[in-house]
Amino acid sequence: MTEDNNKNINKDIEATKLVKKIKKSRKVRNGRRKQNAMRKTFRFFMSLFLLFALIYISKMPQWYLPKDAYTKANNNVIIIKNNKIVKPHRIYAVLKTHKVPQRPIYMMKTFDLKQDLKKLSPVKDVYIRRYAFPARLVIILKERNPIISIAANEKSPILGAFADDGVLMGQDFMPLAPNIKTIKVLASTNGEYSYTKWTNSRIAEIQKIAAYVATYAKEPIEYIDMRNPNNIFVKVKTVNIRLGKIDGNIYERIERIPSILPQIKFMKSKVEYIDISWEKVNYLKIK
Repeated sequence: MTEDNNKNINKDIEATKLVKKIKKSRKVRNGRRKQNAMRKTFRFFMSLFLLFALIYISKMPQWYLPKDAYTKANNNVIIIKNNKIVKPHRIYAVLKTHKVPQRPIYMMKTFDLKQDLKKLSPVKDVYIRRYAFPARLVIILKERNPIISIAANEKSPILGAFADDGVLMGQDFMPLAPNIKTIKVLASTNGEYSYTKWTNSRIAEIQKIAAYVATYAKEPIEYIDMRNPNNIFVKVKTVNIRLGKIDGNIYERIERIPSILPQIKFMKSKVEYIDISWEKVNYLKIK
């Protein structure tokens, strides 16, 4: 009887342990279900929160340019860089022909604006950067390099300037900044010899003549008078020099400048100009 009782007791103990184990396992499963339910609920509300937050952020005014961005100058909204020739009001004149897009800055298209800015003669290329918070445009200009400035006479204002690629920049962009150095050329404004008819080869020729005269005269050039291409004058610091017409011998004639220029400083009479337009003969025109 004792053995049977012990067996029964052991069975009861094992049954009790099994029941406790099942209850514990059920409790763990229930806890996990609750945790999963809580996680799902949390994820659902977080998704809603993020959705509303994204909608709210996308509607924030910092994503949008002000409605008057293209009409009212504001250095915090439209930032212009590298414009040494093109004044800001010229940029805004182009901007005013466009409508401020009512869309976030990151969705804004700038191609048409860029193309219109490139129509300004001094502008070689344009880079437009878009930034938010606050929304703003950074317009970076790559300007042409002016090499020759044009005037009607010694005292008249500059009418325009030629760039190194032959593009003529009009009076709207004049005067140039003092730190932009060019060759001043007096030129005819109409007719057969008008500067508006100059070609790239003529511009290159003027540059070469200026460099030659400056080298042999050892003085800075004040201006070149090309109002009559058959009777060219170059004014250096000391005196005016008559070169005559552009032909195959013009550079040989320029090389004679050092032989006569030093004599000017010792003359009592005032010299109107040195005439080296003749072959192998130099003349002094006395006032």
